Amino acid sequence: MDGPVDGTKFIQKHKPDLIQALMGDTEFLLQHCHARGILSNNEYNNIKDINIRSKQVRDILDYVIHKDNKHALSFLKLLKTQDMQETFPELQFLQKLQINKRKTPHNTETTAKRRHEVLENDVPQEQLSIIKPRMMSEKEMMKVAGYIGNSWRQVGIMALGMNTTTLQQIEEDNKLHKERVFAMLRKWSICERDQATAARLYSLLTQEDCGVDPRNINFLMENT
Repeated sequence: MDGPVDGTKFIQKHKPDLIQALMGDTEFLLQHCHARGILSNNEYNNIKDINIRSKQVRDILDYVIHKDNKHALSFLKLLKTQDMQETFPELQFLQKLQINKRKTPHNTETTAKRRHEVLENDVPQEQLSIIKPRMMSEKEMMKVAGYIGNSWRQVGIMALGMNTTTLQQIEEDNKLHKERVFAMLRKWSICERDQATAARLYSLLTQEDCGVDPRNINFLMENT
């Protein structure tokens, strides 16, 4: 692979492959991510309580994707270490990956810093502490369901971390395609609880293998 990699985009593009490769020993992966500061204490505790390995790996990747490129590159560097390569042999495709931090022009960095300072000054501190990601509404889930096609089972397994038994039950309980997809999204929302945000669903569904046009579900990113 030529040139430095954009860690966040790389992880998002190869998310299904990474989930498949890392499911063998999620405890090993989780401990290393926490030890290196890639995951915060809260993120570590949230993932530790999940019993399904694919969902553990998925959430680790989602947390990294929603951080900055620095964390993404740190995560990829971790995956390239000898311990990780020996524990997860399917990660060999990362060996040729060039991981170099992109240089940010000084003026761009200064501008971003100023914007952040302006935001902090404009919004009262007590208000900043209560701002939370917007949760999904059932109306939005039904709207999203209209944009997920016949590959909805694949979306459920690869993007939402659901199992085939749950999807078969949903298919038996609902006759119409849109109702099945809506039931799947609602099940995901119930299972994920406070992590079932509109922005997170957008991130999951706009992966390359899901076949959902990001333009159709841009409304999920409104007021987030």
